[in-house]
Amino acid sequence: MSESATFGYRDVDPKEKPRLVRGVFDSVARRYDLMNDLMSAGVHRLWKDAMAARLNPQPGERIVDCAGGTGDMARRYAGLARRAQERRGGADAEVLVIDYNGEMIAAGREKGYPPEVVWAVGDAQRLPLPDASADAYSIAFGIRNVTDVAAALREARRVLKPGGRFLCLEFSRPITEALQKAYDAYSFKVIPAVGEKVTGDREAYQYLVESIRRFPDQRRFAAMIGETGFSRVGYTNFTGGVAALHHGWAV
Repeated sequence: MSESATFGYRDVDPKEKPRLVRGVFDSVARRYDLMNDLMSAGVHRLWKDAMAARLNPQPGERIVDCAGGTGDMARRYAGLARRAQERRGGADAEVLVIDYNGEMIAAGREKGYPPEVVWAVGDAQRLPLPDASADAYSIAFGIRNVTDVAAALREARRVLKPGGRFLCLEFSRPITEALQKAYDAYSFKVIPAVGEKVTGDREAYQYLVESIRRFPDQRRFAAMIGETGFSRVGYTNFTGGVAALHHGWAV
């Protein structure tokens, strides 16, 4: 681990980042899903639908949804796996939501969830799972909050079975200068202000905007995934690169 970790535009002691990030999500957990809709005008739902379709959950699979928060992705996976099961039979899938923040998990459980979904508080850098125990691993809008991104990628590789699928949806870099300028203006001027009005915590959303800017761009992050040992690594840009879906296979 490096001598410092990023927390927005600040460099902090790596031991301090988990506490700081936990504070951010403790503050916004109850309004997190509403803020996602407001910030993206609902477009995040289309990105997540595309991610779930790409993962293609199947009956009998164990799917790890890391940094799964309120279970937005887990509900999609469970629904797709159940529909596949209705068509051709097979055992129930298990979708394991792992999140470092207990408040986020509590908010997700309160919304209700299908029987395939299991919840656990855990660290993306030290997953509470044995080696080669999962058929698929996903993390949506969570990896930039991890203290050591490379360690989280290694853990994803460790828990996946040979042939297991890795998917990561994260905010990224717009592919044109004009879109980047418009996105920057919206991010820094609008999102913190809306966050303050809806959640009462402007600083939490200022951090989230800054954390996006400091996260590696599409090419650099794809290279990090490949260096971890995943094969056939690639990515798909969404909304002109505002977000990107990275993917790879465990071999």
